[in-house]
Amino acid sequence: MDLKQQNVLFFSRTMGMGGTSNVMIQMCKILKPKVNKMVVCSTGGPMVKTLEEMGILHIQINDVGKHDPATFIKVINQISKIIKNEEITVVHTHHRMAAFYAAVIKKRHNFILINTSHNTFYNNKRITQFAYRNAKLIACGEMVKKNLVDYFDFNASQVTVIHNAIEKFDDEVVVDKTLKKLKEDGFYLVGNVGRFAEQKGMEYFIKSYPMIKKKTDRIKYILIGDGVDREKLKSLVNQLGIQEEVIFLGFRRDVQNVLSQVDLLVLSSLWEGLPLTPIEGFSVGKTVVATAVDGTVEVVDDSKNGYLIPAKNSEKIAEKVLYLFEHPETQKQLEREAYRTFQNEFSFEKFSEKVLNYYEKC
Repeated sequence: MDLKQQNVLFFSRTMGMGGTSNVMIQMCKILKPKVNKMVVCSTGGPMVKTLEEMGILHIQINDVGKHDPATFIKVINQISKIIKNEEITVVHTHHRMAAFYAAVIKKRHNFILINTSHNTFYNNKRITQFAYRNAKLIACGEMVKKNLVDYFDFNASQVTVIHNAIEKFDDEVVVDKTLKKLKEDGFYLVGNVGRFAEQKGMEYFIKSYPMIKKKTDRIKYILIGDGVDREKLKSLVNQLGIQEEVIFLGFRRDVQNVLSQVDLLVLSSLWEGLPLTPIEGFSVGKTVVATAVDGTVEVVDDSKNGYLIPAKNSEKIAEKVLYLFEHPETQKQLEREAYRTFQNEFSFEKFSEKVLNYYEKC
């Protein structure tokens, strides 16, 4: 396609705090200078501010995650109106139900439909097949492609893998006062970034801390994010009596800036597509202790650029954190290889090239 002639609509459920929104922002940065127009629609969220700073129009719509008839009619009308008013030629969905709505609307509007699958799923098979059957499919990792082919029965030739990536962090570090004080006091800081929701396994991370505390009082846990389980996680911290050792930093848009100021990263997810968190850590020279789920194993090479552990295993989290705390030379070697992995496999430049090539061939 001739990119200069295209009006592109990115369609997702939210512009919230997760990796999907971050990937959408990355793609917007790539496509906006190349296409005629970029538009994003969702229920909204904190990342809308980033879109506004980029000069990209965001249009708020009803929640595609709701399945009542009234919402269905409203969303159909809202998306149809956007396509007509903005003269949309490409709809790129980033959520299964967004793809479902786009598939329905495609029956009466002429546009190219692209979908990026950001996770593995094992439910709603028929809806997913309907949503994706006439779409050009991008999978964020090999495990996501395998899921689309093996479980949802799509032809492998319909699915193209484009690994997630992140921009290199070249900004001057903006010192976080909380982290600075902890470092000055001699603490080793272990960060965990993500939505406070079941998928991210934050409770297993928190439950590992009492095991850490039995061995040393020089480690602090830093939780970076927010979400529906915030109060539940804070209650767990209170129950365990570790309020002084587990610090909630809240949602941050400057994730790489924050990660550059911690010593180690943990990814405790129960499932993933291809997670951005370890890539963000690698981009600032940090290694990671990560659960060996789905696409995470495409990023983290066990004992080479980080450590892989079983999911839902607080004991293993504590074991690996303590090992790296006690073996700084091993950590430095993992960090060097982590940054090398970022440069060679997950750089923004490689991602940009692949996205543009994909669009041009559509």
